[in-house]
Amino acid sequence: MFSERELERYQRQMLLFGGEGQERLKKAHIFVAGAGGLGSPISLYLAVAGVGTITIVDMDVVDQSNLNRQILHFDRDIGRKKTISAEEKLQGLNPDITINAIDVKIDESNAAKLIGNADGIVDAMDNYPTRYLLNTAAIAKEIPLFHGGIRGFYGQATTIIPGKTPCLKCIFPKAPPKEVFPVVGVTPGIIGTIQANEVIKYLLGSGELLTGRLFIWDGMQAHAEELCVERNPACEACGGITGSKTPARKKK
Repeated sequence: MFSERELERYQRQMLLFGGEGQERLKKAHIFVAGAGGLGSPISLYLAVAGVGTITIVDMDVVDQSNLNRQILHFDRDIGRKKTISAEEKLQGLNPDITINAIDVKIDESNAAKLIGNADGIVDAMDNYPTRYLLNTAAIAKEIPLFHGGIRGFYGQATTIIPGKTPCLKCIFPKAPPKEVFPVVGVTPGIIGTIQANEVIKYLLGSGELLTGRLFIWDGMQAHAEELCVERNPACEACGGITGSKTPARKKK
């Protein structure tokens, strides 16, 4: 099932979860919405872990102002499509996986089709309207949504299992005002790595996920805490859901 190159590449993590676990990662398909500050570390770590198919969607071009945090992109990529840059780097890191890089804006008309048969959705966006679309799609498809958000030295993350945990609308009923927010590059690195860690645990069916918990990172104090969050029975997005086919720990 694995080539000699793959066995050598993954040998240190296979000491943790064996060939069966690595096979789960290889068979998995994860949808990453965004190839920017959060999408960079998320997709990098999913790629090197051996997640078999990664679909990454973005519609922007690389700008000089991106380079303090969007580590998928280099100075030479300025002016290029982020999807082209991302596919090049990720495929170069791991030629044994499939990268689907799609240059399009996620909206109501295409979100479900773009996500397709993915096993999970990673929210690496910088705006809540698109995040709410991802939340709706996750509920409809009964697959998890791995949320992350950043501002300055601060960040947050949670894992949403439709029908079992609060959805994004339960936690954030209203979007915050739109702004060009400040950010230092280490913050998306920390939060994005946490999101990637959640994806890997989910696919392996191991560990405790950030379900029903909102992880809060304060980089200024080097302090992390978590808030317990609950489903809202009157939630406009998930209030009518009584259960889910999606297991809290997915077995493959």
